[in-house]
Amino acid sequence: MEIELGIRNVGRAVTFDTDEPASQVRDTIDQALQEGRPIVLTDNKDRQFVVPADALGYAIIGSETRHAVGFGGIQ
Repeated sequence: MEIELGIRNVGRAVTFDTDEPASQVRDTIDQALQEGRPIVLTDNKDRQFVVPADALGYAIIGSETRHAVGFGGIQ
């Protein structure tokens, strides 16, 4: 699933894919914001993204639903 993080005073969003479920990503962000500690998320290539909680402008958590691609339904 795709994650997009908007960082305050940065013109470009941070976008990456993760295998973590949406609920876990949301819980990680919520907990870090409540505790005032950095948000640490891991992408599907095992890279870690660390964002100071007070620098987060927004977070878009993509859908877990896989969308079918192709022309299998056309006859």
